[in-house]
Amino acid sequence: MITNLLFVFRLVLAWFLALLFASLVLSNVPPFRFFDIGPSFVLLIAVALMMVATSAISHLRRVRLIVGHVDDEAASNRQRRRVEIPLSADEAFDLLDAAIRELPATKEVQSARDSLQIRAKLQRELPYGQGAFGRLNPTTWFGHLRNQVFAIVTPGEESSSVTLICEPEAAAWSDLFRVDDGTNLENAEAITRAISRRIAERRRHEKMQAQQTESEKERTVARLNLLHAQVEPHFLYNTLASAQYLARTDPPQADRMLGHLIHYLRHSLPLTDDALSTVGNELERTRAYLEIMKLRMGPRLALQIDVPDELRPITLPPMMLQTLVENAIKHGLEPKPGGGTVWILARRAENTVTITVADDGRGFGAATGGTGIGLKNVRERLRLIYGADASLAVVANVPEGVASTITVPARINAAPSGEASP
Repeated sequence: MITNLLFVFRLVLAWFLALLFASLVLSNVPPFRFFDIGPSFVLLIAVALMMVATSAISHLRRVRLIVGHVDDEAASNRQRRRVEIPLSADEAFDLLDAAIRELPATKEVQSARDSLQIRAKLQRELPYGQGAFGRLNPTTWFGHLRNQVFAIVTPGEESSSVTLICEPEAAAWSDLFRVDDGTNLENAEAITRAISRRIAERRRHEKMQAQQTESEKERTVARLNLLHAQVEPHFLYNTLASAQYLARTDPPQADRMLGHLIHYLRHSLPLTDDALSTVGNELERTRAYLEIMKLRMGPRLALQIDVPDELRPITLPPMMLQTLVENAIKHGLEPKPGGGTVWILARRAENTVTITVADDGRGFGAATGGTGIGLKNVRERLRLIYGADASLAVVANVPEGVASTITVPARINAAPSGEASP
């Protein structure tokens, strides 16, 4: 209450002294000596001062409506804010520039990106319109001034700070005689709210993106698990059935088959959902699989492997190499009466490694030509894991058979997953 009374008293006193001084000067200047300070003039001054007090009270009431309280800082025509923005200087500048341009009464905006400064002129709207006795109010005698905004961004290490000044387009002395009806306070609050809203929207967008990324990762892992499950070998049941039969007819052969099966299973365990294996581990698993198939196919299956030792630590998705070998045997060699040979070769070229599985079986004439579920899953898993950095090519192997080549980035894990201990 005391603050309100002092504010109104200060404004009324300033106008009383100004009007009194003007009347005394005019009454002593020769051209205006006829000027008489009579009852009518005193009444006119009293009405003017009452209008000044009314404008001051209206200004204070509007300030209270805007911010909920009245103090010297809130009641001032000139508002200053300092806002911390958790963004880089350029991002903070763009955010601030957009917030100022969205003010309803903005007329002119000057943005200087190099110096991180923004200046704007705003039309001052009359919040309650022009009153019937507006001309008797001395605060309107000097015309309807505009407001202005000055903002500067100060860069920081991890954030930026904004200094915001909202004030009338007039010198500071005019504050003794005029009120802005809370318009500059309104502008300062509006810009501050716009900054907070934009930062909150940015954080919500980042959170949604993070949630989408996490959901996409979970979907990718689930899809990889499904694809992995689809390429798990079905020969396990056949192998156990063959071992059971050999245990009755040829126990030594059954013992060798179970030994290869144990070796195969050792290199199949354990891997986490999204862990990569290595070329070495996949080669050992595939070799064990081929040894089992040799026991089943006999001399109809031959094997040649050419994989340099330095490529064994290179990461490789599990089961891919075996899928290509299974595809070569199932579609190329098993249907061929005389069987044939499976070649496994690996080479490094700059930042990539190529692994080729070739056979001299029946070729594309009887095979799927690379359109089977096994090869489709290999392509899909490569896309999910490596994106465009990996590929699968399936071509004819001259003079007969098929050659399938996987190309992956040459990456080595510090502790490769899935390597079986000796």
